[in-house]
Amino acid sequence: MIPVMRLVPVDRIEEARRLLEGVVRMTPMEHARDLETVHGTPVHLKCENLQRTGSFKIRGAYTRISGLTAEERGRGVVAASAGNHAQGVALAASLLGIKSTVFMPTRVPLPKLAATRGYGADVHLHGDLFDETLAEAIAFAQHSGAVFIHPFDHEDVIAGQGTVGLEVLEQVPDVGTVLVPAGGGGLVSGIAAAVKARRPETRVVGVQAEGAAAYPGSLLAGKPVRLTESSTMADGIAVGEPGALTFEHVQALVDDVVTVTEESLSRALLLCLERRKLVVEPAGAAAVAALLQYPGEFTGPIVGVLSGGNVDPLLLLQIIQHGMTAGGRYLALRLRVPDRPGVLASVLSRISELGANVLDVEHSRISGALALGEVEVALKLETRGPEHCAEVTAQLERAGYTLALEQTS
Repeated sequence: MIPVMRLVPVDRIEEARRLLEGVVRMTPMEHARDLETVHGTPVHLKCENLQRTGSFKIRGAYTRISGLTAEERGRGVVAASAGNHAQGVALAASLLGIKSTVFMPTRVPLPKLAATRGYGADVHLHGDLFDETLAEAIAFAQHSGAVFIHPFDHEDVIAGQGTVGLEVLEQVPDVGTVLVPAGGGGLVSGIAAAVKARRPETRVVGVQAEGAAAYPGSLLAGKPVRLTESSTMADGIAVGEPGALTFEHVQALVDDVVTVTEESLSRALLLCLERRKLVVEPAGAAAVAALLQYPGEFTGPIVGVLSGGNVDPLLLLQIIQHGMTAGGRYLALRLRVPDRPGVLASVLSRISELGANVLDVEHSRISGALALGEVEVALKLETRGPEHCAEVTAQLERAGYTLALEQTS
């Protein structure tokens, strides 16, 4: 078992909230009526994607850095991050007049790199893997004397993130369940510390990506256990091992940790964009993914925390396409049709009558499966959902076309 540590008390979180007045904004709570229909109870979304720097991270970073002594401030601070923590540290240090150095992976998206530099940090790119980036930042701290600002495993960081929990209790006083994206566990630890102190009957549930879920195995083992592999689009919560302090908070205060699939994450991001008009990164949409994947399983009223909105535009485009596929909004199929003038036009006209939108057409006479006088038409269609996909394929088969489905979801 890990050594027993003192859990962050709620008065420390309240102190952090007073410290953060004028630094962070009290983010809005959006009522999600479509999700309410699914769960049969009020559902609200806490929009930390609209926080300064685009995520909750400024809360913990500012609380931690403001607690440094004058001598420590003079040495500056250093952090390692692929995005959100980097921006939180850079802005916090800038507001406090402290030099900041941030190490980021070499393949960090350009918008995150530009934003971190824009907040005043001296940015160094190092390593293809985050572990390499982290090791370089720690080495820099050791030889330069700069104070290393951990992204989650520190009392001040947990206290700062816990201010989200205090706001949730003010905005939805009777909240039954709070769903929180969880990577290293700083945010869910802080929220749980605040919520359980003020409303112990409220359930706090951490949400991790299925391909990068360190907490379920660690909780089962009773100690932090490092993942042997990790793969997810939700890089903001892809942390290989819980911290000692955050693990104790999760073990003591968090009621459950659930995992969500990549399909649920992409559908959640698309739902936030289409229905809420909110740009949310994959990690930030994890709570909504849980609401989609586990309908009716959470006590209401429910609050899902949207933890961040810093997503690379190119990745956003890919995720939107993935989300539309997961939601049955794309249909790819191949048809064998007679090689006669007007047949392709007839197929496309029929598809138009069925209300599907043609995204791509490929017409080929070269295939060993084709009979003499036949051609193969590969189509990619945009549809209204799974039922519409089924209707389109059924109607084309009734019209006498030989179909082979490539993908429907």
